Amino acid sequence: MTPIFNWSFALEILPTLGSALIVTVQATLLGMLVAVTLGLALAMLRRSRLHIVSLPVAFVIEFVRSTPLLVQMYFLFYVLPLTGVQMSPLATGILALGLHYATYCAEVYRAGIEAVPRGQWEAATALNLSRWRTAIDVVLPQAIPPVVPALGNYLVAMFKDTPLLSAITVVELLQQSKMIGSTTFRYTEPLTLVGLLFLALSLVAAWGVRGLESRLQRYGGKR
Repeated sequence: MTPIFNWSFALEILPTLGSALIVTVQATLLGMLVAVTLGLALAMLRRSRLHIVSLPVAFVIEFVRSTPLLVQMYFLFYVLPLTGVQMSPLATGILALGLHYATYCAEVYRAGIEAVPRGQWEAATALNLSRWRTAIDVVLPQAIPPVVPALGNYLVAMFKDTPLLSAITVVELLQQSKMIGSTTFRYTEPLTLVGLLFLALSLVAAWGVRGLESRLQRYGGKR
């Protein structure tokens, strides 16, 4: 009788899944880089005093947050080539992840900025600093450290969303496990290993976020 889980087969396919894991991690890190960078820009633009700037940005943020990531991914994958923009499936997936999570990061940044005491803005104004100079030199150094743990949580969430990349032909962990299963007719081992790899890396990332949060709290307490 064939065992449900074959350990020798699991060890045999582990290197192949490891290669796909590299793609998954790459998509997560690059997608998060896009998210935290674009998210900060969106947060600053949403706080603009010009309604012609802040209102469209607010609409974009709410629209992206209210629509499924998979729909956005399909849209970029199928529509961008029609505009003449040619991107690899992996690059398209990274862009989709980055754009989607940028809207969440923007709200995190906005909460951090609004938590800075109003007196900091007023003091900078008294020193004749411009609004942008005040934001960059005075407000952001105080606003960003407290929100780093929340950004870390979105990193973990993005990592767990990377299986959606398989929908646009990116060979990440889930897609690789399906390919192994379709050629060997054994799905138990690859899918189990994929689940364990996601669990292990998600726990490591979560522990790292908690550790960073503790350090920031201790740092804040010493200030």
